[in-house]
Amino acid sequence: MAEPTSPAVVLDPTDTRVPTVIVDDAHIVYRIYGSGGGPSSPLASFKRLVTRTKSAQIREVHAIKGISFVAYRGEAVGLVGSNGSGKSTLLRAIAGLLPAERGSIYAAGQPSLLGVNAALMNELPGERNVALGCLAMGMSPGEVREKTQSIIDFSGINERGDFSSLPMKTYSSGMAARLRFAIAAAKKHDVLLIDEALATGDAKFRRRSEERVRELRAEAGTVFLVSHSEASIRSTCERSIWLESGVIRADGPTEDVLKEYESYMRK
Repeated sequence: MAEPTSPAVVLDPTDTRVPTVIVDDAHIVYRIYGSGGGPSSPLASFKRLVTRTKSAQIREVHAIKGISFVAYRGEAVGLVGSNGSGKSTLLRAIAGLLPAERGSIYAAGQPSLLGVNAALMNELPGERNVALGCLAMGMSPGEVREKTQSIIDFSGINERGDFSSLPMKTYSSGMAARLRFAIAAAKKHDVLLIDEALATGDAKFRRRSEERVRELRAEAGTVFLVSHSEASIRSTCERSIWLESGVIRADGPTEDVLKEYESYMRK
């Protein structure tokens, strides 16, 4: 059976919604470079540049295969699919971290990617990371001072002691992920990309996080959420896209898409 394909994007001029992300026949290809002896030496690399030949040690992975869709202001879009389906790759491409091999990806403003591996400085205390993170997002020093305590309170890292004054390297992975989300969610975003960051923490934090996602949508932002928690997708996203093997299998109302996806996973 032929793989499903996404039609090219055609915007309806009568549609009054504001597009924030346009993915038009996008292909994302990873190139994995092997390790070893002579073929990967500097001299061999120079020869390949001169002769324009590929190394036998380069493996290409076609992670996203010609997908197309439009996301609009005020939407929260869930991304579902089995492991390796291309969800995180798609978020990285929308954020501008991966180039499209073919096709195009357009986004409003500067999309912000929030993932469980988002970088914070382990040697610095949490409160200092809050300040640096907010400054990096474009806040003024005054805004940083105003928001720092509320960000720490939202993250919950001080519920069992004054962890905000301790280096990040003393935090559990869950505490660090909660602080990353709290920092990113303190700002209004044109496009916020969340990769599994709501999967950490207790039920109380997940409820706070999901409520903040709904607030971000209400503030005219667009949110993409990758999560293996279908409850989080159902709670926060009215639309979902099901990716499988780098292609879109379904795109529509969350409940309809999740029913298709769950049926597929039960086979």
